[in-house]
Amino acid sequence: AKMENHTRTSEFILVGFRSHPGSQLLLCALFSTMYIVTVVGNVCMILIIRMDSSLHTPMYFFLENLSTLDICYSSVITPRAALAFLLGRRSISYSGCASQMFFFSLFGTTEAFFLAVMAYDRFTAVCKPLLYQVIMSRRLCVLMVMGSYLSGCINCTIQTGFTFSLSFCGHREINHFFCDAAAVIYASCSDTLVNELVMLAVCGSIIVGTASVVFISYGYIIITIIQMPSAESRHKAFSTCSSHMVTICLFFGTVFFMYAQPGAASSPSKSNTISIFYTVVIPMLNPFIYTLRNREVKGSLKKHLKR
Repeated sequence: AKMENHTRTSEFILVGFRSHPGSQLLLCALFSTMYIVTVVGNVCMILIIRMDSSLHTPMYFFLENLSTLDICYSSVITPRAALAFLLGRRSISYSGCASQMFFFSLFGTTEAFFLAVMAYDRFTAVCKPLLYQVIMSRRLCVLMVMGSYLSGCINCTIQTGFTFSLSFCGHREINHFFCDAAAVIYASCSDTLVNELVMLAVCGSIIVGTASVVFISYGYIIITIIQMPSAESRHKAFSTCSSHMVTICLFFGTVFFMYAQPGAASSPSKSNTISIFYTVVIPMLNPFIYTLRNREVKGSLKKHLKR
């Protein structure tokens, strides 16, 4: 039962994935390995794009920014979780928890907008190829990236502000391996109905809004590809979008399940395993998805390896 003594706590205890020591060491090794692969893979992607002038196009400009975002996104969660598994120290200060939630929400929201922006970029490239360079100007690309970060800032300010306006008394355990908004809300001794409604409204509108841009863009893309006269042109058009489609399915599938449904805050225990995918696994897989399914990137990589 939630306590009514509103003495503000100075720290929280993250109890997600708490089990016997052998499992903790395995989790530490797993998280550490995935984080190293994430950083190395995304740094390599950034270097390949910057070193090859043929990749200085709007699509790869967004992909470079996505790789940078994935490094930051994973860095907010993974190193601290791995260290907690290794040392068994699961406490996190009140301010540390707020900071982690702020930056996690910032980078997570920004990534959702990035994927929507990249879907619009692919729509323009496939459906309006003759106007692509005119529409997707450098100025528009920069504004889209800045707008994505601005949207992330607005959301993380709302989420963190509303969550930490609650009272936390006695019940300091957070049933998660990081300070996710839903799990922190559940640990509060205040009435959390307003916070749950705000989280559902804000996160739901962001997910539905960005996913709508993605679905509409790819709806037009699919129609355009079907109407292409030759199989070769259809295959070429589809290959430019396939990597992005895989990333979209992974990201929005897990995020929608976590945040765009009622009751997300009231049952945080189900989120531990699922949240690994969008906090750790997806940032690690993105460089491989875009490299293995992209002939331009593979060609550039082979060229630089030969050098």
